[in-house]
Amino acid sequence: MTDRVIDLSLQPVSLSSRGGLLVIRSQEEELDRIPFSEIAAVVASHRQVIITQAVLSSLAEAGAAFISCNEKMMPSSMLLPLEGHFSQTDRFIRQAALGETRRKRYWQAIVQAKIRAQGMVLQTLHGSDAGLKAMSLRVRSGDPVNMEAHAARRYWTHLFRDTSFRRSDDEDPRNGLLNYGYAVLRACAARALCASGLHPSFGLHHANKLNPFVLADDVMESFRPCVDAVVSGMDADVLIPETKKKLIEAVTGRYRVEDELRTLFDVLLRTAQSLAAAIQANSLTWKPPEWTFGDSSTEG
Repeated sequence: MTDRVIDLSLQPVSLSSRGGLLVIRSQEEELDRIPFSEIAAVVASHRQVIITQAVLSSLAEAGAAFISCNEKMMPSSMLLPLEGHFSQTDRFIRQAALGETRRKRYWQAIVQAKIRAQGMVLQTLHGSDAGLKAMSLRVRSGDPVNMEAHAARRYWTHLFRDTSFRRSDDEDPRNGLLNYGYAVLRACAARALCASGLHPSFGLHHANKLNPFVLADDVMESFRPCVDAVVSGMDADVLIPETKKKLIEAVTGRYRVEDELRTLFDVLLRTAQSLAAAIQANSLTWKPPEWTFGDSSTEG
């Protein structure tokens, strides 16, 4: 898995495919040539980006995601490859047949990992986990009492040190920053799932007939705090090139897993692969890897 995210937000450009390279041109000159094999995702934010079908096809063949943004510069759609693994069809069948008991157990593990990650972020930034590690131990199969939401209320208050913050408040600019970072993270999670032979439409917990990426939403949950930590340390609260760059760096940065520094792409791929293996083996237990910050992941 490569970790290069191309953000197209500064000026009108045209994208074309030539000899295995993505060619980016402005009206006046050629700006860059990038091997498709090195691209993880392209985020098209500027309203005058022109892209050819050959580019979309080449991105898909390379396993990369293409994200299109709306007039508010927020991601609104995502294109992913249909094929990504040699045993994809068999895994789709097993994934679709996954029983409720295993889905609930897997979701329990995700929620526990998410709450622990939130506590780790608070401990790193503010010196205390606000009791979140203890709360993670109270999550049961399927999270029937919605411990995830209880932990979230405590987490956001302590993260921003603001009792009035609400994730549902569309007028709060911090939510715009979070949503942008989450959209890039979601694309990376979906890409990892496709590369592992899993279908992003078959979710463990999230369910929405209008959402084709519910499994990506499940898998990304325990990695959301990577984005949260960056947003909490930002001075600016609007989506400008500088803030976008920091948010993308949160997703492309390195994190410590099992005493090794790994890119988040690598961690997501390992997460998807381990989930695919658990589904394939009819295992009742599975859990995403635990991560902590690398040496410079929280610098803003």
